[in-house]
Amino acid sequence: MKVFIMIGAISMMLSVALGAFGAHALKDMLTERMLANWQTGVLYQMVHSLGILALGGLLLKASIPQWSLAAWLMLAGIVFFSGSLYVMALTNVTKLGAITPIGGVLFIAAWIFVAIGAYKGL
Repeated sequence: MKVFIMIGAISMMLSVALGAFGAHALKDMLTERMLANWQTGVLYQMVHSLGILALGGLLLKASIPQWSLAAWLMLAGIVFFSGSLYVMALTNVTKLGAITPIGGVLFIAAWIFVAIGAYKGL
């Protein structure tokens, strides 16, 4: 599905921009802990954006519903996991850290569906 290639590419572009923003504009504005949170958000966004891109490529070859679901779960995971870390770093509202594990669970579920799709599709 081309939509996942587009989503993955846009998310990759955003992760590079956010990483650069954190490294240059935020490094003197955030505490070391909050900058580390920002960097973790960027890392997880980047990794899962690559996952979305890969799934988009695979879905062009084989229509496996579990892979489509996995791509959507990765996108939702980016929003909840990385998004909560970005907002927490910018606002210093640490209670937002309670949202982050939801994104982590979404990432785990996504990778489970990647494996299930591979098993069923082979």
